[in-house]
Amino acid sequence: MTDDADAAEVLALLDDTYAQSILRETRNEAMSAKELSETCDISISTVYRRAERLVDCGLLAERRIAQPDGNHHSMYEARLDELTVRLTDSGLDVTISKKPTGDLADRFTDMWEGL
Repeated sequence: MTDDADAAEVLALLDDTYAQSILRETRNEAMSAKELSETCDISISTVYRRAERLVDCGLLAERRIAQPDGNHHSMYEARLDELTVRLTDSGLDVTISKKPTGDLADRFTDMWEGL
């Protein structure tokens, strides 16, 4: 499985209609919670709850964007690229392939900081 979550938790989350909608809508571009709420027809509180679980499982990335007034808002982008489930003698083995998120400058900064 992954370092982020166990197989049962990931599979249960992916069975959730709201989580699926959030991942689908953020697959190609980052979106705010407000945009997700409007696009997916989900209450803002539900968006935040599902987004938190998706981020905890490593399936969604959250970027905080600073505003000139000192506040910030979050942008969410799907990290999930592919999910593989294999049945083994010890149970289900879930492998998650993640795609890079953020713009090129953010990815370069993350790579540089990781050195």
